[in-house]
Amino acid sequence: MHLEKIRENQGGRFDRYVIGSLIIVFTFFVAQIPHTYAVIKAVGLEQLGTLDIAGILQALPPNTTLALMLFPFALVAVLVLVLIRHLHNISIRAFITSRYKIDWKRIGFAFTGIVLLNSLFFIISYYTNPSDFQWNFDPQAFAILFLIAIVLVPLQTSAEELFFRGYLMQGLGQVFKQRIFPLLITSLLFGFMHFGNPEIDKLGPLLMVSYVSMGFFFGIITLMDEGLELALGYHAGNNLLISLLVTSDWTAFQTNSLFLDVSTPDVYMLAFMQLPMLLILLVLFSWKYGWNNWRQRLISSPKA
Repeated sequence: MHLEKIRENQGGRFDRYVIGSLIIVFTFFVAQIPHTYAVIKAVGLEQLGTLDIAGILQALPPNTTLALMLFPFALVAVLVLVLIRHLHNISIRAFITSRYKIDWKRIGFAFTGIVLLNSLFFIISYYTNPSDFQWNFDPQAFAILFLIAIVLVPLQTSAEELFFRGYLMQGLGQVFKQRIFPLLITSLLFGFMHFGNPEIDKLGPLLMVSYVSMGFFFGIITLMDEGLELALGYHAGNNLLISLLVTSDWTAFQTNSLFLDVSTPDVYMLAFMQLPMLLILLVLFSWKYGWNNWRQRLISSPKA
């Protein structure tokens, strides 16, 4: 299977993944310097220390903030693939999937599915509670947003999937023969990566349930499907729709979207409402792609 083939290829060389992970994390933080510098130029160094996370995100025009915020992820996406080829000597195809070639139909299915599903949920929400949303369309600002989002958002989501469900999961697979441990560790790390988001600052740590559950969802579909395609497609479709369709002034994505969500957020609803949808999607993916041996693929170690 996928993790086991990578382990066989790398011969248990976990040290290379440690080195690579340190390079990736260092690059990610260095790449945030342009955003930090731009905010300092806008508000001044003394004022910077008084801003909370939301204030930092609102210090610059939304499109500028989005581009600078996503730039480090774009670098990470490229860097992961460079390290895979030159530090680990693994082909990009073998890194992403156990299939003989990357399955773009899987990526497209997951992308289209979550875009349609989230659009349906938005339409229902809009018509049942129209006062919760404000029309925000500015043709020029939205055109710029669309160009930024269509290029950088898929790179942002790909960076997260390539790093967490690809690089880290495969690196931990060099140490742990039981798949449950890479799944647990990468899912928790993915969740806690979002601890600095402004919505956590506003609503409290209970909202972490949402991000950790998403981490488990992405990890489960990666292990069950023996490849990253579904996670890559789903994550890109989800974030791209969010950035273009509806955002709010208390989330990480504060863009010139079509609508603004002006409702009072309910932390319990936001933390737990997606769990039934994720379970339904797991059933759908399992049915479409004929998944079986759940215990073996998620907990133990299938034979390569």
